[in-house]
Amino acid sequence: MNIQALRVVGFIEGLSFLLLLFIAMPLKYMWGNPILVKYVGMGHGILVIAFLAVLFIVCEREKWSLNMFVAGLIAAILPFGTFVYDRKLKKLQG
Repeated sequence: MNIQALRVVGFIEGLSFLLLLFIAMPLKYMWGNPILVKYVGMGHGILVIAFLAVLFIVCEREKWSLNMFVAGLIAAILPFGTFVYDRKLKKLQG
């Protein structure tokens, strides 16, 4: 695993979070159709776990500080967070 893999997983995870928040959730609560929340939510959950696993591996291999891991953890929780975190990763990747 390398920084590029982390960036790719982070992008996909961030996209799944936005799909969940801005498409699936409104469909459930405004129009009473919960089916997308079930599938997009499950996919997003798997992607969050994948992002955190790749983040942990990359932090270990690159000898990053705990602060870098915590920043990635926070990025996974916040909407648009992984996209902001990606800018930091892009600088580190060179």
